Amino acid sequence: MTGKMVFVGVDTTAGPRPLTYAILDERLDILDLGEKPAEEVAGVITAYSQVVCGVDAPIMPNQGLLADQDYRRRVGLDPARATYSTYRVGEYELRRRGIYIYNTPPDPERVPRWMKESWRFYDLLRAKGFVDYPQTGRRRLFETYPHAAFTVLIKRRPYPKTSVEGRLQRQLILYQEGVGVRDPMYILEEWTPHHFLRGQLNMKDVHSHDELDALVAAYTAFLLEKEPHHVTAVGDQRDGQIIVPTGELQDSY
Repeated sequence: MTGKMVFVGVDTTAGPRPLTYAILDERLDILDLGEKPAEEVAGVITAYSQVVCGVDAPIMPNQGLLADQDYRRRVGLDPARATYSTYRVGEYELRRRGIYIYNTPPDPERVPRWMKESWRFYDLLRAKGFVDYPQTGRRRLFETYPHAAFTVLIKRRPYPKTSVEGRLQRQLILYQEGVGVRDPMYILEEWTPHHFLRGQLNMKDVHSHDELDALVAAYTAFLLEKEPHHVTAVGDQRDGQIIVPTGELQDSY
């Protein structure tokens, strides 16, 4: 076990397929980036004694806070209407700002498989000594949402993550934040009509959208530990807060 502090991001939204994970050091260099089953990812992470880990998934089931009329009134929702009643508070706070996000159904029968797999992964880490935000310790765990992370970093909604321009944009954001990825702009120098027509565009140094999501989650972990004034915990601690890499949320994006 190494005493080096690392910052980890895990994208679990692939459900039962291998998870995508990224590990950054204190200089934001990439120590590891890949895909493995949940148990193996947990083993890789716990090889380090000091870890801050951000996971792209709800950290707990929906506690039904927004279904309560008094609570809805307090957050500015019509208490008599069911709008957002199936969202966790953090999900609602992002959605109302124009940041699209899934909702975590309060009915266990309607929870998708990928969320259940994510809760199993959280439990794997907790069994290895990780504590949930805002608790402190040598192994910390929190929820983040990469789409929101990229949005707040550039103060606008990015291109779709599966598109070429979306991948380039996300990698450029990470590069400008100091994360150890290659500057994707060099690729544009090679985008000639000849290369387009022959299908010879060089994309080997552009990360997949799953890798980019894991990397921004790891970067958020770095900020949470090193620059906590540059992160915001969105939502109510009672049903899980979502950590995003900005000191102040805009009203809309």
